[in-house]
Amino acid sequence: MGSVRSNSIRPNMVWRIAARDLLSTLRDRRTLAATILMPLILIPALSLGLPLLLGSFIGGQQQERQKVGVVGTLPPALRTALEQDEKVDGKTVRAGVDLVAVQDPKKAVQSGDVDAAIQAPVALPTRAGEGSAALEVYAKLSSLSAQAGAYGKVQDVVDGYNRTLTLDRLKGLGLGADTLTPVTVKPIDASPPQEQRSGQLAFLIPFLMLQFILSGGMATAIDATAGEKERGTLESLLVSPVRRAEVVTGKLLATTITALTSACFSVLGFIISGLVAALFLANRSGLGADITSSMGGQLTLTLGGTLGMLGLAASAALLISAVLIAIGIYARSFKEAQTYIAPLTLIIVLPAVMLQFADFLTLSTAVYAVPLFGSMISILNIVKGAAQLDQILLAILANVIGAALLALLALHSFGREEVIFRN
Repeated sequence: MGSVRSNSIRPNMVWRIAARDLLSTLRDRRTLAATILMPLILIPALSLGLPLLLGSFIGGQQQERQKVGVVGTLPPALRTALEQDEKVDGKTVRAGVDLVAVQDPKKAVQSGDVDAAIQAPVALPTRAGEGSAALEVYAKLSSLSAQAGAYGKVQDVVDGYNRTLTLDRLKGLGLGADTLTPVTVKPIDASPPQEQRSGQLAFLIPFLMLQFILSGGMATAIDATAGEKERGTLESLLVSPVRRAEVVTGKLLATTITALTSACFSVLGFIISGLVAALFLANRSGLGADITSSMGGQLTLTLGGTLGMLGLAASAALLISAVLIAIGIYARSFKEAQTYIAPLTLIIVLPAVMLQFADFLTLSTAVYAVPLFGSMISILNIVKGAAQLDQILLAILANVIGAALLALLALHSFGREEVIFRN
């Protein structure tokens, strides 16, 4: 019994080692900024700023007048429709275009004199039944500005012009507008309310959360292992009356706390983004607000969802911290450790890219047993309100088992002199 007690881990010693490494981290202002400020700045910028920027850009293009070159003569009704503003409740939702005569439509677009140009090789019909003709539209089709502005407006107006001619012909035959569409499609979103609010960029939440866990724990882990080897303080720690298991556990605890701090601030960043998005959508309407709503989304969590996300974040932080400690102790120097750890970003980025195509993937329960990736999917499910308790627990268990195995590897490395003294 005495030998068992002597080999057991002493919690107070573990905490002293952890506090020692945390104090070293707190002294580095750059690390604090990366752990606290970066999630609060980057997450709202990516999850809210990008949709706001895109929505404002497209909405602005719709409400601004562009120049459209014209070669030849257009039917008066079509010309009027192109130049006329579309208003709703007295507010312009789609501005018309300014038609200007040009000689060469292609050169006029390429030179930037006009945003788009139209040319009718033959006279356009003014009544349905007079045949058909092609209206050539010149624009830089790879340009988002043209798609949202001049080219998109011309296309919409021509579609409306065709429908007007057809309806006039049907009216003369005694038929109504419903003759063209005897069956209409009424889309009804069957997604849970929380999934509707999460938006199209919901896959960024697990990606950014794990990315900040990695960046948050990286500085502490490298400094507590390879950094101490470089400074020569690790040897003095190991010859002191401290057990190797306590050293590994203390450094793992310090790294996990730092990583979790970054994760908590990343969740706070998403909550701030959701609140700001809600205020923006409440005060604005129109195309820009619709795009922001569909892309940006809002993070709203239930108590169970919050606990599940915290559990997943904690287990992921523990696993990532164990990876960092195992790699850091093997490296000869701080820079070498950074070189070894750099590919870990790809391990997070590549699965996160797959999450945006999650609807096309057939996911079995076994996927949640894959460390980190199972956590990403579970976090995405929580955000969308489709999480299941057994899947969350399986993902957490997979992370804990992986962390335990890596901690044993780190403990083995701490016990090998050729690793400790390889610098």
